[in-house]
Amino acid sequence: YKLLINKTVDEAAPGGGAALFASGSFVSNEHATSGDVRLFRLADGRYVLRLERLDTSNGPVLKVWLSDATVRDGKAGWHVFATGQHVDLGRLQGNKGSQNYPIPQGVDVTRFASVTIWCDRFHVSFGAAALNATG
Repeated sequence: YKLLINKTVDEAAPGGGAALFASGSFVSNEHATSGDVRLFRLADGRYVLRLERLDTSNGPVLKVWLSDATVRDGKAGWHVFATGQHVDLGRLQGNKGSQNYPIPQGVDVTRFASVTIWCDRFHVSFGAAALNATG
């Protein structure tokens, strides 16, 4: 199944019915980064990560990671995601705007505390957001 990047999760999810599970806002690390992160649980039990109003620099080999690392602002957060556990959700679809990333089945989202825009080439976080459970 494929979610379109320009649609909300409810519009793109088969049968609709997405519930907000966790959310957060980006802080800047190596590059100025802003926007919001929302993790949705779909009616069928799958999860989708949505980046909303993302604004960051373009860069080489940018990825979206779910991570167990604690978010730190500024230079202190550049490398905190290089160790620990993460799930690679794929290449960043665009450095500006809103976009959806399906979470692979079998991933326990409760094990992950943050999201980073990770530059694979230079091993640095452009920006990151702590995930705060909604309920």
